[in-house]
Amino acid sequence: MNDEIDHLLFEDESMIRDYQAIQKTWFLRGKQRIIQTTGKHRGVKLLATVDYATGQIVWQEDEQYTAETFLAFLQKILEAYSTGTIVIVLDNARIHHAKLLQPFLDEHKDRLELVFLPPYSPQLNIVEGLWKWLKSNVINNVFYSTVAEIRLSVGQFMDEIMKYPHVIIDRLCVRF
Repeated sequence: MNDEIDHLLFEDESMIRDYQAIQKTWFLRGKQRIIQTTGKHRGVKLLATVDYATGQIVWQEDEQYTAETFLAFLQKILEAYSTGTIVIVLDNARIHHAKLLQPFLDEHKDRLELVFLPPYSPQLNIVEGLWKWLKSNVINNVFYSTVAEIRLSVGQFMDEIMKYPHVIIDRLCVRF
């Protein structure tokens, strides 16, 4: 890869579970808000990148987190960024180091490089802020009776914020 970086992306995965969380909220004394729950542990598994310079988000939902899933996501990223060099900053999850990835990474070494964060440093990955934002707006203080309802809300949230990449940058990306 050359020394020029055209696209600096941050990548992470998150599970949006169907058991609801109560977030800070106002209520009348003695009238605390009650949030129903299904009592099951289903959810939606997401992968996403945030482009540090443009605010562009590439994301997908998948059934599980595997090396195959991550490889398909890397292919999606290359399709989304058809030109230029791409550096992806990510954590050290096992799927990111799988041997299955090596032939793909070797094939695309002129365009794609993975840069791993130090262990236990989620505060350095700006996608963590995306997950917090999503959960705050979609999951907290809301009851979903089905995973399909969660999927729909997640998709609507992502579609809406992606209309305003400058807001994504202002909210998630540190300015120097």
